[in-house]
Amino acid sequence: MSTQAKIDRALYGPSWTEVIFGAILSFALGIGLAIVFLILKAVAVVKELPKEDKIVRNMVYFIQGSKDSAKGKTIDAKLKDLAAGKSVTVSEDELNSLFGGKSAPAPAPKAGPAPKAGAKKADEPPSMPATSGPNFRIVGDKLQIGLPTTIDLLGLNQSLVVVATGHFGNEGGKVSYEIDDFQVGSLPASRLPYIQGAVVNKVLAAQTFPEELTGIWNKLKSITIEGSTLKLTMP
Repeated sequence: MSTQAKIDRALYGPSWTEVIFGAILSFALGIGLAIVFLILKAVAVVKELPKEDKIVRNMVYFIQGSKDSAKGKTIDAKLKDLAAGKSVTVSEDELNSLFGGKSAPAPAPKAGPAPKAGAKKADEPPSMPATSGPNFRIVGDKLQIGLPTTIDLLGLNQSLVVVATGHFGNEGGKVSYEIDDFQVGSLPASRLPYIQGAVVNKVLAAQTFPEELTGIWNKLKSITIEGSTLKLTMP
């Protein structure tokens, strides 16, 4: 900054350009802090929503799907029916029995030069390893999938729940799960496409699925929600 500019600044204060830039920077910083706060804010994990007078204001509730192991035992027989090309209906209990164990570890990375301790790419999203299998719940005509995980953000290792709620499509003859609403902790990430995409990719990259399930999924004609069950239709 020149001597004259310094004198002008002292006499007249910052320029409009500096004021606008400062306002934009403050606004961006505020948004960033708000996003981090909502991601790290605790979510109440419950089996059902509390009574109205017991609901905590501004608390985000994650309502789990039913996971009665006794009712879920029939899933193995239904998987055999699917593999044989038969259509079946499955309940929340059966889905949660199938995926209720610990999530499978991610595939081992390919061999290469070992990175330096603490090294991390600047644009690499924070790690989000799952701490258990996903939980499924049917909500009206949509399927809610919740995945307990942890996130290493700004040096803090925080437990949180990633929740997707969506419907099933069948574009091009292949069944797909289309996300309508997405939560990362208490953050409504569906309003922030970049964050939603980054988290979805990070979570999927950390999962492995048995080949038999992948094969069944690829053969499905459609998935529809009928009351409290999913109908898996084979060709």
